[in-house]
Amino acid sequence: MGGEEVDTGADADPVWSALHAEREAVERALTLAQARQKFSTDPELAAAARREEAELLVNLDRVLTLIRAAEYRRRPGAGRW
Repeated sequence: MGGEEVDTGADADPVWSALHAEREAVERALTLAQARQKFSTDPELAAAARREEAELLVNLDRVLTLIRAAEYRRRPGAGRW
């Protein structure tokens, strides 16, 4: 966004890498929860998967917000909020 480049390469700091690893794990879990909802024949399991999906969406929003904040901080001349 905005045309600025953000470093996402191998020289990224550990916090940056950890945030992206957490995002990937949450997205994977979200995909599995959605599949359990779609393909479960047990209504209780499908309901549990819906609850899990809701929790995972909140967690994904949190992680993405942290990533956006980290991207801002990594820009040259970035100030504190």
